[in-house]
Amino acid sequence: MRHDIARLHHVGHVVGNMEDALTLYRRLGFVVPPPSYPTMAPAEGAEPEPFGAANTHADFRRSFIELATCVREGDATGIPENAHLVPLQAPAAQLPLLLRRIGETSAKLAGWLRRFEGLHILMFSSPDIDATAKRLGSSGVGHGGVNAVRRRVETNTGIHTELVRYLEIDGDGPGAGSGSTAEGRVGAVADLDPDIQGGRFLDHPNGAIDLVEVMLCVAASQLPLVQARYEKYLGRPARVDGPARVFDLDGAALTLVPDTRLAALLPDERPAALPAFVAYAVAVRDLAVVRDLLEGEGVPLRETPSGDLFVPAAAALGAAVVFRRAPVPAARPTGPGTDS
Repeated sequence: MRHDIARLHHVGHVVGNMEDALTLYRRLGFVVPPPSYPTMAPAEGAEPEPFGAANTHADFRRSFIELATCVREGDATGIPENAHLVPLQAPAAQLPLLLRRIGETSAKLAGWLRRFEGLHILMFSSPDIDATAKRLGSSGVGHGGVNAVRRRVETNTGIHTELVRYLEIDGDGPGAGSGSTAEGRVGAVADLDPDIQGGRFLDHPNGAIDLVEVMLCVAASQLPLVQARYEKYLGRPARVDGPARVFDLDGAALTLVPDTRLAALLPDERPAALPAFVAYAVAVRDLAVVRDLLEGEGVPLRETPSGDLFVPAAAALGAAVVFRRAPVPAARPTGPGTDS
């Protein structure tokens, strides 16, 4: 069956200090370009200053990990020296709307940071974002409609402009609101442009090639309700996997785990809040390479019961980072009747 939500698009790690986050992720073996900061002159004739929200990505061919932070007024020391400062440009009629959106994003980031530093964003990838919007509305899931933005993208072939079409799901419980569920920002984004995404910086020293799982920890008593909510979001049922509920996506998964069993899946991990995205997993070519790299960097490393490696949340700015060996592609048959 073809679904209008196919796989994971990206997960967002909201951090208090971008320089610290860049240092961490590079130690973890990810290629992370300098972050982009919108700038605007605070007064006529003044020099433009960073404001709002800043971000960067660790990119894969069909997904990415986002690092995001909010710019605190007067906090020039928190901005990396090689950051891309992007002057805010828009027609006069559109400028108020753009400023409002930037302000809303920055306020959300600040609110999430007050809750805890860690994962607060999960976006799914849609081959037909308009169909996704229609299905969600028909299922009684509130959202703000399909939005479109254009953003500057630096690739190994130069600077490009990327069109991003997305929707954000509205929450319907305590701690939720417009464009934000109780656990954070959840929504869908039109599939990445393969020509643009394929030209980004994808050769990570740790051998990471894809985002393959996100783990959402919930109060045990709330598991059925959260499961039902995500069944509406994703348009498919979850399967039972021991204490967890798993939504199988294209080569990836969203796993719901009760707080009482989190430590059984990720030894010694505890959620900073409930509900919360507590971990994500990336597929890597060789776990031995990951182990050698992280041990050489002095990064704390644990092992899951299933044999994955992970960096505890306490050592990774509030988000456990799991490394999983990528499946070996099946060998193509040879002999009579094949095209080999």
